[in-house]
Amino acid sequence: MDLRYPVGPCDYPAVVSAEARKRHVDDVAAMPERLFYAVDGLDEEQLDTPYRPGGWTVRQVVHHLADSHMNAYVRFRLGLTENQPTIKPYDEKLWAELADSRCAPVEMSLSLLEGLHQRWVMLLTGMSDSDYARTIHHPETGILRLDTYLASYGWHSRHHVAHITNLRERSGW
Repeated sequence: MDLRYPVGPCDYPAVVSAEARKRHVDDVAAMPERLFYAVDGLDEEQLDTPYRPGGWTVRQVVHHLADSHMNAYVRFRLGLTENQPTIKPYDEKLWAELADSRCAPVEMSLSLLEGLHQRWVMLLTGMSDSDYARTIHHPETGILRLDTYLASYGWHSRHHVAHITNLRERSGW
């Protein structure tokens, strides 16, 4: 198994079907609960264990999900309200090294993600086909349709939870 990509690499389809969008929205909707169960019962030492050699700790993964998904939610809103906005990238590796990512209780990000995903899913399920065809400009990856961006976050939701659940399985936790 590839410890870095436990659900495989992210696919960026040019256009996403309505059926596939529904699956990705379902993945986004389910992520907070899946994440809660993935970390439930872990002690501080386990939370501070890297999910792979050279990788982030479980704690950093949880906080990264909050950071990344807050940014994604805002980017969707920008894409729906502005004409092909250029979104601001951030250095996720540096963010993961900040004190709150290294030390804060995971419950802070779990709570944040629960409410954030409720809002995000409401936004996503209210979008039309033409809304999903709207675009954003990411300076590092180019022009992305919102349906393609959704596909990346359906994957992202499964990807990082799998980092934690696979570590638990390998470690016998």
